[in-house]
Amino acid sequence: MRRPKATAGNKKRMIQALEKSLGIVTTAAKLVGIERTTHYLWMNTDPVYKQQVEEINDIALDLSESKLHSQIMKENIVAIIFHLKTKGKGRGYVERTEIKHETGVESSIIEWTPAKIENE
Repeated sequence: MRRPKATAGNKKRMIQALEKSLGIVTTAAKLVGIERTTHYLWMNTDPVYKQQVEEINDIALDLSESKLHSQIMKENIVAIIFHLKTKGKGRGYVERTEIKHETGVESSIIEWTPAKIENE
């Protein structure tokens, strides 16, 4: 069984490694020398560790968004379309309608094929 200090040290090193890898778990776990499953165990059992990891993930997302905005400012049409499709849904920038079932109702598609007509 691991000693608490060793685990606390590994958690601290893992947080540092996640910062360096922008939240990529596999990369960080290899740097620290732990299994990915250990990280997820800590996520499920240590609320402080989980909060620190979530903050790192938010920072990585902020970085990605700033890069996207940079591309939008350069008039990159792909970046503009992506932004409108994700953030502009409320203004009608969608390709399809999304329906969310919050009542647990399942839906299915019934395929209809015409029956052969006898005596053609």
